[in-house]
Parts: sequence; C-alpha cells; structure tokens
Amino acid sequence: MSDALLPDMPFSEPAPDAARDEVVSALIAADPDGTRTAAVFRSTFDQLYDGQHTGRFRWDQLYKTEKTHFGTLFEINMRRAFDDVIDDTDDSHLLDYRIRGHDVDCKYSQRLGGWMLPPECFGQLLLVATADDMRGTWNLGVVRASDENRNKGSNRDAKASLSSRGRNQIAWLHIEASLPPNILLSLDPVTLHAVLAPKKGQARVTELLRRVTERRIGRNTIATLAQQDDYMARIRDNGHGARTVLRAEGYLIPGGDYEAHRRVARQLGANVPGPGEIVSLRVVPTDEGNPWTVQLEGRSWRLAKEGEPCPEPAPKLPSTRSATSAPSESLQPELPK
Repeated sequence: MSDALLPDMPFSEPAPDAARDEVVSALIAADPDGTRTAAVFRSTFDQLYDGQHTGRFRWDQLYKTEKTHFGTLFEINMRRAFDDVIDDTDDSHLLDYRIRGHDVDCKYSQRLGGWMLPPECFGQLLLVATADDMRGTWNLGVVRASDENRNKGSNRDAKASLSSRGRNQIAWLHIEASLPPNILLSLDPVTLHAVLAPKKGQARVTELLRRVTERRIGRNTIATLAQQDDYMARIRDNGHGARTVLRAEGYLIPGGDYEAHRRVARQLGANVPGPGEIVSLRVVPTDEGNPWTVQLEGRSWRLAKEGEPCPEPAPKLPSTRSATSAPSESLQPELPK
C-alpha cells in the first residue's frame, strides 16, 4: 500500500473482519504493485473518452450520462482483468463479485467517500474505488457496509453512504497510486495547441512525436490524434509515417511490442516502451566509449541533449521481421492481466 495519505480522510487500523482481510489478501497477491488495477482505470477512462472517434481526452469533455457510466465499465473491466481472482457469478447473485467465497460489490465514485450504497449491499463487503485523471491518481480499498459503517439513506430508493466511521474502516489496498499517464492531458498549453492544430491526423501524430520525447506514449493517444481506423499506421516507417518523417530530423521511435526495439531504448538509457507503447527519441552519433550508446547501421548513437541539434538523420530501427514470420508494425491491444 502506498505511504501517501489522502486529504480529509481519517486513518486508523480497521476493526477485525476475517472475510474482508481474505479479499484484501487475494487482490494484493494478484496485483502487489497495483499495475494491473492501474491499467483497468486507464482503459476505463480511455473507453469513455473514445478518442479514436471523438478526439476527447479529458474528463470535463464527457457528458454527465457518460460520467455516470464509469462505475459500470470499471466493474466489468475489473472482472475481466482479474478473472484469476474473481469467480464467475450468475444472475442469481445480487452483488458484482465473488472472491475467495465472499460476495463483494464494486462501487466507484468520482468523489472520495461518495459511494452510494443500495439496500442489497447492506452488511456486505464493498470494493470501493475512485480515480482522478487530471491528477493522475487512483485509490482502492475494501470495507463492510455494516450498520455502524453507513449513514441511513434519506432518498426514495433508500440508498445510503459510508459514515465517517465507515470511511475510517476501509482497508486500503492502494492509496494515491499513479495512473498510467494521459499524455495529452499532461502537455503544457503551448505544446498541446501545436499538437492539435494540424487538420490531418498524420500531422498531429507526427507533431506529438516531434515535441514529446523520452516519454512512453500509448496507442490510445495515437488513436485520439489520428482519429482513423488504422491509427498505428501513422507511426510506421512506410514512406510517410512518423518514423520516416522524423528520422530525417534525428528521431528514433522504438515500439514496445518488439524486443529489438525495447533493447534500443534500454541501451540508450531511455524510458523503455511497454506493449502497445512507443517512445520518441532524438539521437546523435557518438564515440563508442559513451556509456549509453546503441550500435545501429554500423555506428554508435546516443540520446541528444536538450537543445542539441541533430546533425544528420537517425538510423533505421532493427528489423522486427524474421525468416519465419513478418509481424505487422501495428501495435495490437493487450488486456491488463
């Protein structure tokens, strides 16, 4: 669990609850560093934004009805991502999950502590979640919606909320954990304007990779800028893709789906892209004695320093094709596991 504390939330050791602790242990064992859960949050935000078709990448660009759908999507995506922990249930179950033999309801709120509790989850275990894409953080915990842990509902459908004591009884799995970055959301206004200004998707993708270097960039960012079905074609070294255009300016763009590309990034001492990601790197020729170099096309290359000009085109990346297979450069989706 992260050492960071949440503002305006009480913290103390939760009261004993064997079932709650079994659920917490199962989830922690399946995702000790939170990587899998973070990927679920990221993919859920990206599903709602639907950047490939809408160009959206911010929470405030969503309609109210779309925002309320986040909880349903998150519950479904968690079930798929953690099918090794969450057992299959049928329509006879009133709650969302069954974990280690215990029924668990999944609750998401945009506001910490704002989870609404319908009568069917009273007395049951809750997996409570919240996330903030602007701040790049998320939280996940387990609590029981017992009588002493909830306020009485005053609305017509008898929904309740966690009381102050109830919020204090949350067994946190992860607190203020980091979301995979929303690259477009993190750009300064000048850079963002320059990236979004071109009318054509290819030009927007190329401008992003020209201006945003040494940062891992996911497929959804490319889809949001390209707004085309074959959006990863905007990256390819195909004569007009970003790899071709920017190589002339001294850029290498390794892709995380290929070990040969990941090795290039590692040898340069750069951020190594993961599956479905790319990273844009400015390189210059260097002496072989430099500690962070890569050998390409018979020469040594290193990362260019900030503001350092690239005197000649970058080399081509190693081939990802073999005698037995010729994989496409298109980055294929990978579900978080």
